[in-house]
Amino acid sequence: MAKMIDANELDLQEKLVVLNRVSKTVKGGRIARFAALMVVGDGNGHVGFGLGKAAEVPDAIRKGIEDAKKNMIEVARHGSTIPHEILGQFGSGSVLLKPAAPGTGIIAGGAVRAVLELAGIRNIRSKCLRSNNPINVVKATFEGLKALRTAEQVAALRGISVENVKA
Repeated sequence: MAKMIDANELDLQEKLVVLNRVSKTVKGGRIARFAALMVVGDGNGHVGFGLGKAAEVPDAIRKGIEDAKKNMIEVARHGSTIPHEILGQFGSGSVLLKPAAPGTGIIAGGAVRAVLELAGIRNIRSKCLRSNNPINVVKATFEGLKALRTAEQVAALRGISVENVKA
């Protein structure tokens, strides 16, 4: 059902969600490295995330952006919000996404906000449940966004009219 999105055709913006300094202990001491969680999107329904790891911060960010461009999804939207309420889950992280009236804005924490802004969603309420680990929260948000369906998509799947779906 998911079609491939060519990231080169889109005018993408990038956002750094979290930068982790990690270290590995070896015989000679500790080796410090960096892990960067990046989100890219065009602000018009296309968004992706990626994790880049490297010895230097700029290299980790570059790798994260490259990974994010490979993991792009298309988000079903209803105007400036989402079509229905959804609970996205990944690992121990759960994210509740609720549609909101125009003028509400994005009511969300840092990791979820980055994804929603770059996806082009302007009015939404969200709540992180259970884990607040940024990587799992971003992945849970993506699971929720992937599961969204518009009335037109549901009608096409069921082979009925849009009015019957809404009734």
